[in-house]
Amino acid sequence: MNIYVANVSFKANDDELRELFEEFGEVTTARIIMDKLTGRSRGFAFVEMPNDAEGSQAISQLNDVDFKGRNLVVNEARPREERPRENSGGGDYKKRW
Repeated sequence: MNIYVANVSFKANDDELRELFEEFGEVTTARIIMDKLTGRSRGFAFVEMPNDAEGSQAISQLNDVDFKGRNLVVNEARPREERPRENSGGGDYKKRW
């Protein structure tokens, strides 16, 4: 089960998040999403748990729980939607006049 975790403290790291979810079962991955430009946390994470029952229990038990000074928002992750790529304006070399 892929779990979305929002409102993650900027003080938290992947290992601490993993430990929190391991109270409910096996955790395959626990990853806080980082901003590519600044290297800082974006305040949300994804946790992967192979057992759906354990994942569901973690969601229900950890939603709205204080973790490092912030109340987590925990839900089952939705599948990623395909988004159209943005045109940066640099690929068309034809003159337009």
